[in-house]
Order: sequence, then structure tokens, then C-alpha cells
Amino acid sequence: MSQPDNVTTAPAGPEPELVARARAGDREAFAALYFEHYRVVYAFLLVRTRNRHLAEDLTQEVFVRALRRIGTFHWQGTAFAGWLTTIAKNLWLDELGRGRTRWETPVAEFDDPRDAQRGTEALVLRELDAVEAQETVHTALHRLNPHQRHCLELRFLDELSAQETAVAMGRSVGAVKTLTYRALRKLRWTTEAVSA
Repeated sequence: MSQPDNVTTAPAGPEPELVARARAGDREAFAALYFEHYRVVYAFLLVRTRNRHLAEDLTQEVFVRALRRIGTFHWQGTAFAGWLTTIAKNLWLDELGRGRTRWETPVAEFDDPRDAQRGTEALVLRELDAVEAQETVHTALHRLNPHQRHCLELRFLDELSAQETAVAMGRSVGAVKTLTYRALRKLRWTTEAVSA
């Protein structure tokens, strides 16, 4: 019998030893958590900022804040990576609010105006197609439930593996695969309905 998508299955067992030791002030335990989770946090921020240097800076800030606030972390059966991802998301939103992150669209070079693939008209039409596709996907994503949407964002926007997504969401790999399948199926149906 399968569980509904909106039920989070907490990992069985007590708080992981590394987290407990880090909360108790063990710097080596926190360093181990840093090395264990750095890649997930960096990938999360890189996809959003589209800037390797900014993503590195923000990732470092995530762990600085986590170290300062490790005493406030309360084990509730969810993955430690989820807490780090929340800090990363808040930092990224702060960055957007400050307007320091620039969303840039590269402009192709205009070598030969006779080349239909590189002409201004072709570029504008491609850009319009991209905007329409983005709006369709955005509309479809908001028709998913929050767990499905979060799962797809981690898997395809943040480019995390099923294992990394499972850690970030506090679920098993099998649950993430099932959630991804159901979300993609619903997204495909919704996208076709919106496009029709």
C-alpha cells in the first residue's frame, strides 16, 4: 500500500551522531558535516545564482550561519541537509532582494546577417518560444502539490541525484523515485492541458 504524497516519512532512529556531536560543540563533527553536505548546498545555490563564484560565497555563508546556529537545530527526524537547504534558500532570497544577482541572457554574435539561424528575427522568435515554454512549465509546476514541486526542483533544477534528493527531503530513495514519477506524470498531463 503506497503512502499519500503529502506524508513525510521520518527516518527511523535517533539524531545522527555527527549532528549530536556538532550541537554539543565538537568542531571536528561539524567539519565532517561540512564535507558531507557541501556539494548538495553548492549545487542548490549554483542553479539559482548561475554564478560559480557567488554560489561558492553563499555556500560558505550557509555553513558559517549553520555553525553559529547549530545549537538551535532540533532533531525532528528530517535530514540535516534540509536545514542547510533552508538556510541556503533564505540567503539566496536575500541576495535577490539586494539585487546583486543579475539574470543575464547571452546574446548571440551576429556574424552573417544572411544566416537565418543567427538573424535578429530568428533570435527573437527563439526567445519568445523559450518564454512561452517557461510560462507553461511554471503554470504546470504550481499545479503540483508542494512535495512534488520540491522534489522536481531538487532533481531537475538543482540537478541532484535521487540519493541527494532523498537526503535533502528526509525520504528514502524509493520514495523520491516514486514521487518523481508521479510528479512528472502529473506535470506532463498538466502541460498538455495548458498547451491545448
